[in-house]
Amino acid sequence: MQDATRHYINGQWVTSIDGREVAVENPSTEEKIATITLGGVADADAAVAAAKAAFPAWAATDASDRIAALERLMEVYKSRAADMAQAISFEMGAPIALAKTAQVGAGAGHLKNTIRAAKVFAFERPLGDHAPGDMILYEPVGVCALITPWNWPMNQVMLKLAPALAAGCTVVLKPSELSPLSAILLAEMVDAAGFPPGVFNLVNGDGAGVGAHLTAHPDVDMVSFTGSTRAGVAISKAAADTVKRVSLELGGKGANIIFADADEKAVARGVRHCFNNSGQSCNAPTRMLVERAIYDQAVETARTVAKKTEVGPADIEGRQIGPVVSETQFNKIQYLIKRGIDEQATLIAGGLGRPDGWKEEIFGPVLCISPFDSEEEAIALANDTPYGLTNYVQTTDKSRARRVARRLRSGMVEMNGKFGGAGSPFGGMKHSGNGREGGVWGLEEFLEVKAVSDWE
Repeated sequence: MQDATRHYINGQWVTSIDGREVAVENPSTEEKIATITLGGVADADAAVAAAKAAFPAWAATDASDRIAALERLMEVYKSRAADMAQAISFEMGAPIALAKTAQVGAGAGHLKNTIRAAKVFAFERPLGDHAPGDMILYEPVGVCALITPWNWPMNQVMLKLAPALAAGCTVVLKPSELSPLSAILLAEMVDAAGFPPGVFNLVNGDGAGVGAHLTAHPDVDMVSFTGSTRAGVAISKAAADTVKRVSLELGGKGANIIFADADEKAVARGVRHCFNNSGQSCNAPTRMLVERAIYDQAVETARTVAKKTEVGPADIEGRQIGPVVSETQFNKIQYLIKRGIDEQATLIAGGLGRPDGWKEEIFGPVLCISPFDSEEEAIALANDTPYGLTNYVQTTDKSRARRVARRLRSGMVEMNGKFGGAGSPFGGMKHSGNGREGGVWGLEEFLEVKAVSDWE
């Protein structure tokens, strides 16, 4: 890997102009594994200037040429998959088995789906038979700032980067300072794939520094952000003065509605889904709503699954869950568990502190289970949250499943353990954000629509 203290700007690895060095820690050991430079205003300005200069030529390329570049990136990405898995596991604590499969695989999947969508996307199309002289053109938004979190590094980076490049945009990527190594590795891959200088730029930094500056920068045409709702609100306000496009994928508090006729694996499946990636997923089903007739049984099943869940360091092969990303995250979770106990919640497994035998920062992912008596009540409970990212429905009654799905106020509804298909749109409503990522919807996020008359 390149010297991690450098940024990638205009096709070159460059020393920071006004940054400061900070350590990157391995959550499994709390040991320093790398040093990066948190860039400053001058670094961000240099990256934006490079992206702005590269935009006219990249935007003018034929879509087939941009797709070919992404296909080259796919080959490089696949050849360095093992390196990527190791980087993600080291920087944010994903167990190596999860890093090799879901974490790295998510990046590859989104890149593949973007290529598929771009190949069939009509960037120029007639308005319709009623107006034969009118043409609709889909053109790149411009310079895009991509600000991504630490919990699924390549998942969220590639959901933004691949469609932005396919659309003809140029980008400045600011990954989380907690998971920068995977982004640095990706920059090496972009470089190896032969993208023109300035099309892709990487500046490490924190939200208050580089992130805030990019958000308000007059030469940035769009901000695509994944992270907390609090930060999303701040970004929207900062971006308003320059009237730039803002796409937000924010927090979630997903409800998993389990009816009495659900399949026998529904409860266990829901618990494991909540615990996946140590509970560090915005779309985790953290609220299990269970029909009262099977509530007691569901609680016992959840208790059993929780107690059987193994916890261990991220570098050990296996199906264990690993550490949370930082001490700050650990303390936040401990506070929330304690508050639940103080509010008379019944603790059925886990609790405060670290698991037995574990010496570093770790936690048991948190799942709340509540009963309901009717379909109407279940829907009301599920919707009783400011968030609206993903909800889940478990029932063998297809009519009810469809009926409930229509009434749930969320951008996504997963039913009976079936994940969305390749290229399905990812995103939410209410305080979970706006816009969609993935497939053709993700591509359209980075495109402007231009109407032209008298084309023929």
